[in-house]
Amino acid sequence: MKAIELEKAYAPKNFEDKVYKRWLAEDSFKPAEKAGDPYVIVIPPPNVTGVLHLGHALVVSIIDIIIRFHRMRGESTLWVPGTDHAGIATQNVVEKQLRAKGLNRRELGREKFVEQTWKVKEKHHRIISEQLTRMGASVDWSRERFTMDEGLSRAVREVFVRLYERGLLYKGNYLVNWCSSCGTAIADDEVEHKDTAGKMYHLRYPIVGGKGFIELATTRPETMLGDTAVAVHPDDERYRHLVGEKVLLPLADREIPVIADTYVEKEFGTGVVKITPAHDPNDWDVGKRHNLPVINILTPEGRLNGEAPEKYRNLTVEAGREAVLADLKAGGFFIREEDITHAVGHCYRCGTVIEPFLSEQWFVRMKPLAEKALAAWQRGEIVFYPRKWENTYQHWLLNIRDWCISRQLWWGHRIPAWTCTDCGKISVSIQDLSVCPHCGCTHLEQDPDVLDTWFSSWLWPFSTLGWPEETSDLKRFYPTTALVTGYDIIFFWVSRMIMAGLEFTGKVPFRDIYIHGLIRDKLGRKMSKTLQNGIDPLDIIDEFGADALKFTLAFTCAQGQDLLVDKEFFRLGSKFANKVWNASRYILMNLENRELVQDPRLIPVDRWIYSRLNGAAKAMEEAFLTYRFNDAAQTAYEYFWNDFCDWYVEATKLSFREGAGGEAEKDRAVTVLLDVLAAFLRLLHPLLPYVTEEIYSRLPNVQGEGLLIDGIYPQYNETRYDAQVEMNFGFLQELVRSVRTLRSECTISPEKKIRVLLRPENDPERIGFLTENAGLLKLLAGIGNLEINAAGAAAHFTRPAGSIGLVGKGFEAFVYIAEAADISFLKQKFGKEIEKDRKFAASIKVKLGNEKFLQNAPPKLIEEEKLKMEESLKRTAKLEAYIRDFS
Repeated sequence: MKAIELEKAYAPKNFEDKVYKRWLAEDSFKPAEKAGDPYVIVIPPPNVTGVLHLGHALVVSIIDIIIRFHRMRGESTLWVPGTDHAGIATQNVVEKQLRAKGLNRRELGREKFVEQTWKVKEKHHRIISEQLTRMGASVDWSRERFTMDEGLSRAVREVFVRLYERGLLYKGNYLVNWCSSCGTAIADDEVEHKDTAGKMYHLRYPIVGGKGFIELATTRPETMLGDTAVAVHPDDERYRHLVGEKVLLPLADREIPVIADTYVEKEFGTGVVKITPAHDPNDWDVGKRHNLPVINILTPEGRLNGEAPEKYRNLTVEAGREAVLADLKAGGFFIREEDITHAVGHCYRCGTVIEPFLSEQWFVRMKPLAEKALAAWQRGEIVFYPRKWENTYQHWLLNIRDWCISRQLWWGHRIPAWTCTDCGKISVSIQDLSVCPHCGCTHLEQDPDVLDTWFSSWLWPFSTLGWPEETSDLKRFYPTTALVTGYDIIFFWVSRMIMAGLEFTGKVPFRDIYIHGLIRDKLGRKMSKTLQNGIDPLDIIDEFGADALKFTLAFTCAQGQDLLVDKEFFRLGSKFANKVWNASRYILMNLENRELVQDPRLIPVDRWIYSRLNGAAKAMEEAFLTYRFNDAAQTAYEYFWNDFCDWYVEATKLSFREGAGGEAEKDRAVTVLLDVLAAFLRLLHPLLPYVTEEIYSRLPNVQGEGLLIDGIYPQYNETRYDAQVEMNFGFLQELVRSVRTLRSECTISPEKKIRVLLRPENDPERIGFLTENAGLLKLLAGIGNLEINAAGAAAHFTRPAGSIGLVGKGFEAFVYIAEAADISFLKQKFGKEIEKDRKFAASIKVKLGNEKFLQNAPPKLIEEEKLKMEESLKRTAKLEAYIRDFS
């Protein structure tokens, strides 16, 4: 066998693209034709508004890890890729481009505007596809979908018509959340409420008939121009005599009634509330109960309209507020103002303050759908990881409101509803209509609005598989298995997909719902362009490689917690991938003139590494199956770096020493070492797919077995677990660590061989193990002369002169320090360290004796200080013992 040369330096740029193309060429991402339930995930479709950010990279990494794991378990796996048209967001991008050219969409016209938006979509889609490829996403590209492709558009129309026919869809004039910047209504759960500095304005309205004034307060004085009543609580003795009276609305010269309604809180403010049904959702409800007029004072662009007095017309809300306040002060209607902080709704896309706005819109009746989704969870058909998000899911479904699904946009699924200009009736249809089904005329106008982006996204798990057609993919892969997404869209997407799945297929769309945290910077701040703290995943890949990106994100992705990262943190994954590369390179470069042997004999250290590998396989399988990606990554890191590299690979060097066992022993050791390496590469593959695939393709012991991506994942085997050898080797490791620590403390160079007297407990099994593995112990601890005497061998044992004693579980060892180091120098060195430790412990003792510190410091900090003092005292005692041993 010839030595195999890997490049000296780990350089992922040199092989990642090549490996991905190899996977594609072998159709490795397509589901295999196998019996049993497939494992299926649909990608949370990224928006075609730009490029993928680090949050997307987290989702892609997690899904790729779990898909690769299940593929290697022999399951038929499918990961469906795709993108979302993102109505408001994408239209905003195009409109911004037009404004830069001095144009707007109305000047361009709907048809040309949509054409321009498709071009933006295609450009960004290409970028997103390239990013997914570079991240190593093992998606089935032959099944890629887009929320506005022909099939999904058909599904959207089918659902709209079915909802309409089932009485779950209606249209009417209702108060909606209006974004004047986007020029459209948005749903309740698309409004982001932010604590904002504002003012509370106290005003007086004259009571008609010269009976005085009534005082009230508002944060939005401009809306008073749309007031149609003032309200008091029916049990409020202060105002009971005024119920039925009228007040004069300042500036508008209109009389409005005083009404009684339990909505008013007697104890809050003055106990009087202005009622503006067209511009406040609570006032809307009060207005319905009392049949109040509804006066909308705003235009869709957010300016005061013709319902306002002439002097205020066409002013923006902000300018209108200033003008109204000035006139209220001039007219004597203004009392005072006070600074407050209150929650103000903002558009989730552009950040504009949302205005409650009376508008004709389409709505879905959500309560019947929510009841089914809640029942499915109660039956255990869906499970959240972590479970805490089930409370959020339940709360939202129990308090759900109807969903406004129409948007005043041009980019998106146009609403499949037509109004007949002759008979005035509305018709809905999957196919475009040219003739009115009610009167037979041809004068039809299609609704100009489009559907909310989420109206196509909530169908994603089954529409991507061909629904409403009974396709083979739908039969085979639906319901899907798992969903991976962030907690910020549980309302927008997760809950609605469950509702849609149950309503239109009779099944929940997935079983497992893994909710990951959000990625933040090291200060805990959300990444944003404003803070300039964002990280481009491609920058990470360019510098460290795709495996480093994936492994680091998995390593830090603890369930229920946000991820705090910076660019440098990705060195963790890079260092680990580099360790895998270098360890493999060392093994492969030492194959010259070696031969693989059949059924090699296993020595104790071989049995130990197989037992440890077995334990790693069990731990990682359990972690992957419960979506504990950080536990899986940390297990992989610990077992490979510590057990395999630091201990096993070092231990095998004994077999390659001249005269250790001849050529036969070297061949035996190489055969076992390559087998263990191959098993570890299979274990690591889901977390480090590129580097493991590249190395695996070079291993001489697996040639002809195919790609690693299609290999078999290591599984726990009870017969491979060897408790006795693990206990024995653990004993040896503790002994080696003790000797190594002492060497370091005494500044003995690694090349210097030392003499050690080892006195284990008088246990024949243990003594036999140590005797058999004395050569290994000497190699690992840098021992030149090793003497093993059972602890009970001598009745009167005297510590050897010039030695330091070490004590561990089941042994004591004496290291002849005087033969390897300058004792006088060590006494001086240890004395200085003892003095330093004593001062440090004393300072902590003072701190812990300070009552102010104990009262104000967090409990965790107090415990840390106690631990520091304890460690310092232990170290002092140990060094004092060393000095005594020198005497």
